[in-house]
Amino acid sequence: MLELFKKIWQTGTVTERDVYQNISPRYKGMVEADTSSCSKCGECVRCCPTQAITITDKITINHLKCVYCGACLKHCGNKALLQSNKIYNILEQEQEFKADLLKQKIKKIMGGSLHIRHVDTGSCNACDFEMSMLSNPFYDVSRWGINFVASPRHADLLMITGGVTENLLGALTKTYEATPNPKIVMAVGSCGISGGVIGKTYANIGAVYKVVPVDVVVPGCPPRPQALLEGILLGLLKYEEKIKRGGTVESGTTTI
Repeated sequence: MLELFKKIWQTGTVTERDVYQNISPRYKGMVEADTSSCSKCGECVRCCPTQAITITDKITINHLKCVYCGACLKHCGNKALLQSNKIYNILEQEQEFKADLLKQKIKKIMGGSLHIRHVDTGSCNACDFEMSMLSNPFYDVSRWGINFVASPRHADLLMITGGVTENLLGALTKTYEATPNPKIVMAVGSCGISGGVIGKTYANIGAVYKVVPVDVVVPGCPPRPQALLEGILLGLLKYEEKIKRGGTVESGTTTI
């Protein structure tokens, strides 16, 4: 026991106030395009497994579909595509993520606590692992009043991972119906947003918005915990709008 207390004392506080400060430069984040170097050869378009790249007058990357596989980087002979360690900014341009703002919104809008129900509709578990990191000592979202709950009847926010499979279609719809209004629905990761590399098959429906209305999408394959926190903040802002409109408005629909 004394050794345990000694270890705790030596380790100190591991929870970070600034959750962005330790993003490694080696992290494979958003793919960025240098339009001045692009020859419009179309190799990146042909090799992209999710059809996230289009070329018209310039090259465009749909980050809601991108799975960060890096195939386009290997096939681009002109090095017009670059791998960054940036996280896709889902918040409005004028709105910047701040932990204090998240805490304030939870207190003001939710009365001090935000309850999340996670629904896995057929993910590979990568998004689930990143989501579980929110509860570890580094991020420790419980300090802001965020908790994961077992019952959708207690939830304010549904966090949905994976493309929707036929076998889990019923579980998703029943969970959605059991969650009281107004509610926030968040589709997490490329599979949940657009269907990912699997898309529509005999056993897979694909994107979450094809089954239930979606308020917030968090791109990434998988998205980092920081991106999930941004999604939660954006969801709260949308929740606040619903309350102002009467409190019984159904979730809005997001299409890709």
